[in-house]
Order: sequence, then structure tokens, then C-alpha cells
Amino acid sequence: MNKLETLKTIFGHDEFRGTQEEIIDHVIAGNHCLVIMPTGMGKSLCFQIPALLSDELTVVISPLIALMKDQVDGLVEKGVDATFINSSLTKSERENRYRRVAEGGYCLLYVTPERFRKNEFLLALGQRRIGLLAIDEAHCISEWGHDFRPDYTRIAEFRKKMNNPTTIALTATATSEVQTDIIKQCGFDVDSVKMFHEGIYRPNLELRVTDLIDENQKMEAILSGLEDYPGTQILYFTLIKTLERFSELLIGKGIRHLNYHGKLDPHDRKRIQNKFMKGKNQLILATNAFGMGVDKEDVRLIIHVEVPSSPESYYQEIGRAGRDGKKSLCHLLYCQDDLATQLEFIYWRNPNNIFIESTYNLLVSCGEGVNTMEYEMLQEKLVRKNRGDHRLSTVLSVFDRYGITEGSLEKGDLKVIAELDPVLLEEDRISEKEKINNERLYGMLKYVQLETCRKNYLHEYFGVAAEKCEHCDNCL
Repeated sequence: MNKLETLKTIFGHDEFRGTQEEIIDHVIAGNHCLVIMPTGMGKSLCFQIPALLSDELTVVISPLIALMKDQVDGLVEKGVDATFINSSLTKSERENRYRRVAEGGYCLLYVTPERFRKNEFLLALGQRRIGLLAIDEAHCISEWGHDFRPDYTRIAEFRKKMNNPTTIALTATATSEVQTDIIKQCGFDVDSVKMFHEGIYRPNLELRVTDLIDENQKMEAILSGLEDYPGTQILYFTLIKTLERFSELLIGKGIRHLNYHGKLDPHDRKRIQNKFMKGKNQLILATNAFGMGVDKEDVRLIIHVEVPSSPESYYQEIGRAGRDGKKSLCHLLYCQDDLATQLEFIYWRNPNNIFIESTYNLLVSCGEGVNTMEYEMLQEKLVRKNRGDHRLSTVLSVFDRYGITEGSLEKGDLKVIAELDPVLLEEDRISEKEKINNERLYGMLKYVQLETCRKNYLHEYFGVAAEKCEHCDNCL
């Protein structure tokens, strides 16, 4: 089959969208590229179709286990020989997939960047010729991106291990600084990589901001939005306790809905997400833990009940609205008290070197005994005054991403496997990261207080040429 036949037969589309066909031709010709394309506009097809037209293996590096599972499940349903290898599999399942990779099975293989730490994976991969490397959510490469993953900085090393295959990096959100960092971290010569930037313009999305005093006014705005924009609806919250409070208010008014947040166990999160995806006219209350991999066409309303941490995360979340091209509202409800919450989050996300070192020393001294403790018990040994302090959660996540620990407290198999990386204790680096977090929050505050075009502001923030709007509250 050729590319158009593959598009129709496998994916059920009659024609390519935007620059998809140009990107596919560029990749098939063996050329590297960086693709910046709005959420929901079909980035995945840009590497999936070249993979299906090749006799060689395509490796897809993706940051989220749930996201890669959803993509692979969708491909397998279409008859594509695809798989993923990650920590959600049992040892025997992983070994079977390693064997199939080595023996020539699969045309698409999804992995997290951390998988490249495993020798058995590298041995299996070494038996294959890699025709294409796709780096999904490529903003994770940049330390200054909003979702940095340390192992993504080893992409140039991974490419070398795979004999430098044709590489396509893809993301929906990247400032000019992050774009430059992606190209650098991939080990590209600037002249050898082509940029495809589709901008961030979604003319069917109306952007609206309302400055409110308290939660009573927020509730009135929510009820009005739910009535005026019937269909699938998402309410985003920063804090779980705020989500639960509004959930109780909606229950009191007889409004049925789903709740989704990071404290739910994985089984419940999956069940709720499936119910949302398969149901019609679903209302879901969610934190930013919800959304990656969610591709539902009929989302008519997205309300941010609390101000997001950055224009990057805000744009990614509103990108889930109106994927069918029909009119949808993205409404941000701003209350000045929300800023205090985000400033506290920045403090939690940037623990100082003393706290990082203390956490490491505590884990080492506890040894295997750490797994007999609840998270709260471990936290009390580090933080005595504020039980709402989330610095420990941040540090445990950083240790996992840097390969300092493996396992988790939740599964009862957390253990220290490496020395503390000195880079994590560099005061200048910690200060710079905190400064960037503050600048992003300030960028969100400027968006809230705008009296001019909101879409043009977002275009300028992401380094894209401004376009005529007429679809935000200020222009209207």
C-alpha cells in the first residue's frame, strides 16, 4: 500500500490534514524533523504511516505508560503489529516481547526513555535495524520544558546506539527556547533538521477569562457554562480538595459527573477514563493528572476553575476541546487567591539541596525498612510542621527519573540503587528552575489580565506569527 491507501485502509481517513503529508514524505525520504502541531491534530500519523510503509522497526519513545498502552491498543485493533515494553508488564511478558523484537517481530515498538537503562532491552534492540525513531512529547527533552524527564536528555546517546536512524520529534507545546534545546539534545546539526510548525491556532475555540471574587461566583459561572455548552465537559482543578468540594456542590444540585485525580488507584483511574471516553455528554472534574492520551472529539466545554501553572499546561489542556472542529468554549475562572496556591506548588516542586540530601540519606538509612512505612510516616521524618508539604513526592519522583531509586512506596518495593547525582544539589540549577517556574506563572497571570487578543498573546508566547482571532472574549 502507498501512504494514502494506508491512511484510508488502516486509519479510516480520506485525506491528510494540514502538513501531515509533507511531514510523512520528508520522513520517508530519510530526513530528520521537529514537528510542533496542536493537540488533537494528528501528530501520531506522521510517524505511524512511515512505520507501516517500512520493512524496518520504528521505535517510539513516549513518556507515559498509559498513553503508549492506549496508542498500541488502538493500533492492534486496526491490525497493526505494534507493542509496548514498560514496567507495567510482568517479567515473563517483557522477556517474550524482547524475544519477538530480536526475532524480527513488530513494526512499531513503544518504550519509555528509562527502558534504555536495561541491558536486556538494548541486546534485543541490537538485533534489529531501526528505520525510524519517533520522540513523542519531545518538550520533555528540555530541562526548561514544562514536563522535563532526565532520561530524555540521553536521546543523542540512544540514537547512537541505534545507528542514528531517521528521527522525528513531536510536541504540541514548545517555546523558541525549548525548540532550540530539543534540536541540541537530539544531537542534530541545526541545518540537518527541518521544523514543521503548524502554530496553535484553533478557530473553533472561544477563549474566555472571568475575574471572580470567591467560590460562590465560580459555581454560578460553572452552572451557566454547563447549561450553555451541553455535550462532553471537563472542569480542571489544581487542588484535589477543591475538586471534591465542587463535586459535593454539584451532587447537591443533582448534576451527575465523574471525578479523576492522582490519588485514585490506577484501576479506578482507568475505569473512570474509559467511562468518560465511551460515554456521551459526560461531565468530568479532574486535576491535570487527566488528559494525556485522551482523544475525544466532542468536548464542548473546558473550564479551568483554578488558574493553571503555565501557558504551556493551559494550552495543552484546552487543546482537548473541539477536536471535531465545532464551536467550544475554554473558560478560565480567575480568583486572586489561586495565585497563592500556585506559588506554594512552585515551592514544593523545587526543594532545596538540603531537603534533597536529607531525603536520600533517610532512604539509605532505612534500607528495606522504608517499605514498611506509609508515605505520611516517611514525610513526618522530614517535614514536621506542614502535612500539606509535597516536597517529598517531588524528590521521590526525581530520584526515580534519575535512576537513583527503583520501585515505589505504593508497591512496597522502593530501594536505592545508585549514588545521589551531584547535579541535583547544585544551588544555581535549583534557583534557575524555580525562577523559570515563577516566570511561567507570571506568563499565565499576564494572560489573565490581558485587554488585547488572547490568542495573539499565546502565539507570541510560543514564538508563532500572530493571526486574526475574533474568537476570544477581548476581540468579541
